[in-house]
Amino acid sequence: MQQAPAGGRRTTSGTASDFVQANLIVVPAAYAAELRLLCARNPVPCPLIEALEPGAYEPRCAPGADLRRDIPGYRVWRDGRLVERRTDVVDLWTDDVAAFLIGCSFTFEAALIAAGLTIRHQQLGRNVPMYRTTILLAPAGRLHGHMVVSMRPFHAHDVERAREATRPYIHAHGEPIAWGDPAALGILDIDAPDEGDAVPLAPLDVPVFWGCGVTTQAVAMESRIPLVITHEPGQMFVTALRHEQLHVGRSGNEAAPGSVLR
Repeated sequence: MQQAPAGGRRTTSGTASDFVQANLIVVPAAYAAELRLLCARNPVPCPLIEALEPGAYEPRCAPGADLRRDIPGYRVWRDGRLVERRTDVVDLWTDDVAAFLIGCSFTFEAALIAAGLTIRHQQLGRNVPMYRTTILLAPAGRLHGHMVVSMRPFHAHDVERAREATRPYIHAHGEPIAWGDPAALGILDIDAPDEGDAVPLAPLDVPVFWGCGVTTQAVAMESRIPLVITHEPGQMFVTALRHEQLHVGRSGNEAAPGSVLR
């Protein structure tokens, strides 16, 4: 029987806002090299924060944490199908699995707020809406799939401010990949996200789309990986890294070299 995630539909958006949040994907160790290559070839939706050794569950970006139990909700996938939801995955974690932490757009939301912008899903107490697109990823070995994006609406006059605020956070997807017509990304109904919650657009609002780490869950489905463990979308792993450690200045140099753990 499936278990509901702890806290039901709780989202970590706005939680521990000084710290970097991350997506989790755990794959058979035999797929680890291909997943690392997929991330390298698709750095906007899949920016790699840390790759752990097979069997390891304590990440260097959060000493003392346990990836098997320290996320509000987990998903278990088998052969591309979501088969179970859990509050921990201790019994599934073996020496034959490898965990990856992928950047999350929740990391840059504090920068949007500092720029004077309102995060609509936070304002409404909802999860960010996420959509599968028709954009194909650059494949890596057996791994392939389509990009997933998250959406935040802003007044048309504020789009450039949102771009500027998020551009430095390349390890949290960076600036938006698109804004305006959702159909250009293959999104047919903005009010029916594939993950997360719908948020209303006010008059003169423009939907703004960022790459999303849930892309790795689309890869799990489309590539039919035998076993994959992920987080519940919007229920992220909160690391001990601070935002400035992943911030890239206008010169393109990382503020804290080596803080992204490979």
